[in-house]
Amino acid sequence: MDEMIKTERLQKKRIWLATIPALVMCVLVWVMFLIDYTHISQFNFSVLGIYPRQLNGLFGIAFSPFVHGSFSHLVSNTVPLLVLFSLLFYFYNQIALKSLAYLWLLSGLITWLIGRNSYHVGASGLIFALVFFLFFSGLFRRYIPLVAVSMVVAFVYGSTVWSIFPITEYIDVNLSWEGHLSGAIAGFIVALIFRNQGPQKPETFWNEEDDLDDEETGR
Repeated sequence: MDEMIKTERLQKKRIWLATIPALVMCVLVWVMFLIDYTHISQFNFSVLGIYPRQLNGLFGIAFSPFVHGSFSHLVSNTVPLLVLFSLLFYFYNQIALKSLAYLWLLSGLITWLIGRNSYHVGASGLIFALVFFLFFSGLFRRYIPLVAVSMVVAFVYGSTVWSIFPITEYIDVNLSWEGHLSGAIAGFIVALIFRNQGPQKPETFWNEEDDLDDEETGR
């Protein structure tokens, strides 16, 4: 009984620790939007977006996920950020921080390289990076709990994959398909890089004595 209580407390602690980074990220995103929306500051936050192939546009790699162009844009990104950050820090806690850093920087850099000549803002690129990282990380490890996470991510966010293609520009010109595609590429690459780090499928050990006993019984 004591062991069960200890395990339950440990699980609750893990969930709480995984949720903290997600909450911090969402709070920062909302605070940034409210400052911009209420014009408390006269600063033009859109210039913190990624502007492709311009040196001053490189700052957006770090800051663009915090900037959103509209309330609907912000709301549509809040829940995925909360869910995906939590999944990352719960299931991949050993490599979560460095994986997130790679996903953040790489998705932004690719957007800077391939994007249209306009400011690319919002956390959508990072969200796609997290989706693809979680999906492929589970498949690469072939560990049932992590594969289950991959399937859940695919089921929930699979319908959004179409937005990584250029045709998206003709449906909604304000949607950065380049950012989505960049996130998808970054997610796959980072999952591949860290496939041998973090949680792994447990190794199966055979007991030679049991095998010998089985053989003798068979005789």
